[in-house]
Amino acid sequence: MRVVETETGEQGLAAAATARPDLMIVDLGLPDMDGLDVIRQLRGWSTIPILVLSGRTREDDKIAALDAGADDYLTKPFGMGELLARIRALLRRQNRSIAADSTSVSFGAITVDLAARRVHVNDGVVHLTPIEYRLLVALVRHAGCVLTHRQLLQEVWGPAHAESPQYLRTYMGHLRHKLERDPAQPEYIVTETGIGYRLIGVR
Repeated sequence: MRVVETETGEQGLAAAATARPDLMIVDLGLPDMDGLDVIRQLRGWSTIPILVLSGRTREDDKIAALDAGADDYLTKPFGMGELLARIRALLRRQNRSIAADSTSVSFGAITVDLAARRVHVNDGVVHLTPIEYRLLVALVRHAGCVLTHRQLLQEVWGPAHAESPQYLRTYMGHLRHKLERDPAQPEYIVTETGIGYRLIGVR
């Protein structure tokens, strides 16, 4: 990997525009501006994967960063192995370009045919309600990344339901019962406690 390092938010935004990196790591505590503002500005013109690396450990800080447009969040202190693993996961997602290119996505025994709007488990078709399907597609299109409760509610139900997490918990439970081998210990649709959900294992 080749690393381009900057000290301020403004320098980081300028480097993102000129160097066109494959991924950005953003600290929230910057000398000239809040890291959240860097993320929001970057999301105005780029879909580059963003990994937040911060000493802020409160759930509210993590949610704010993810809602602003970050793809993942790692708190300090951290292990270098975990940092590199998260970088590789975000780069794999970027290279797959699920949102734009793939018509079929698989994880475990589950295959989602986006073109036909069908879901197969062990070669059998699973019936999903329209809301369950939209929820699954939202997870698939952001596979490997944390989606906050607010992001999922807005994407699946619309802005009017952004503060209605009970909808999300209910339908996420239905989805796990239909797709996971053990809904109580999900392998693929995992919970990020207090923040949201993440789909893992997509190939």
